[in-house]
Amino acid sequence: MHLVVVIPVYNEAATLHELIKRVCAVPPPPIPKTDRRCSRTIILIDDGSTDGSTDMVRALGEQPGFDAQVHERNRGKGAALSTGLTRALELNADIAIVQDADLEYDPAEHDAVLRPILDGRADVVIGSRFIGQTHRVLYFWHSIANRAITLFSNMLTNLNLTDVECCFKAFHRDALAQITIKEPRFGVEPELVAKVSRLRLPVEAETSEESPPPKLRPARIYEVPVSYSGRTYDEGKKITWRDGVSALRCILKYNLFR
Repeated sequence: MHLVVVIPVYNEAATLHELIKRVCAVPPPPIPKTDRRCSRTIILIDDGSTDGSTDMVRALGEQPGFDAQVHERNRGKGAALSTGLTRALELNADIAIVQDADLEYDPAEHDAVLRPILDGRADVVIGSRFIGQTHRVLYFWHSIANRAITLFSNMLTNLNLTDVECCFKAFHRDALAQITIKEPRFGVEPELVAKVSRLRLPVEAETSEESPPPKLRPARIYEVPVSYSGRTYDEGKKITWRDGVSALRCILKYNLFR
């Protein structure tokens, strides 16, 4: 089973080496009912960095187990994720997990995020910073905005998530193959939630040309608690109030107009 870790990078020279060190320190998860572990490829997508991150990404891409993708100009996190997740499919990933490069999310929790998919219970896993794990105490109004965005998204998707803006997400290949990302910036998070809420996957994994079309079922979506070590703006946090407004737009766009 092939696991791909997708890491979008934009001006993260201060944290990238430490992040890679932490990712590599965590062994790939075991494959259930076997004595083997997943194989793993780490995809780094530099999104037009100007702080030296690009050279770091290219150098890492020369090492075994890594794959480097470079945007010549900054296109946004959604564009970087689109590049990375498309590349994951090209590399025949069975499972892909998104890991930010800024150390806000802990690579030591990959196993917990991936476990529902590895166990065959889930097709998509979305992390939550608000259901039981440790998180750094920061901005009150950010938390209020997140709750409002999550509530609005849940009303239109009919899901009962607690944190639609959480960047820690994992996808089984069958689900990932049906998702095309259109949002270039941070609106990608509510876009992904809207699209996975509508996913329909075949009950049987394979059909022949002679067999009838497979029955479809809703995607199985799980939410797991993750810790969160958020950054301040002085420490490099990039999301702003404009991205909150954009999130509301994306919730409407991808749930009502598609």
